[in-house]
Amino acid sequence: MDYVNAFICGGILCAVGQLLIDLTNWTPARILTGYVVAGVLLQAVGVYQPIVDWGGAGATVPLLGFGYSLAKGVAKAVGEKGALGILTGGLTATAGGIAAAVVFGLIAAVLVKPGYKR
Repeated sequence: MDYVNAFICGGILCAVGQLLIDLTNWTPARILTGYVVAGVLLQAVGVYQPIVDWGGAGATVPLLGFGYSLAKGVAKAVGEKGALGILTGGLTATAGGIAAAVVFGLIAAVLVKPGYKR
């Protein structure tokens, strides 16, 4: 049942993003950053944790999940380190994902020969 919940949750989040692309004049960059900010805000008010508990990877893998991870990391670091945690918590919590994006981007850049489309 966990797989079904993840599929439904991720599908709903992606469908909302697609609706925003189709029905608004927002650029994809605005929608992406809006999703990250929404994840932070929803975690800050305590709404996103129940969604993560139900949807699992369907809630943590999309961009809302990145914002959720940032907010959760900051909250944990503030509890441990005080005000310094505001600056370090989000980066510490998401360092693995950021590092993976850099490494996979480098691998793709080395393996793929860029060219112009005609």
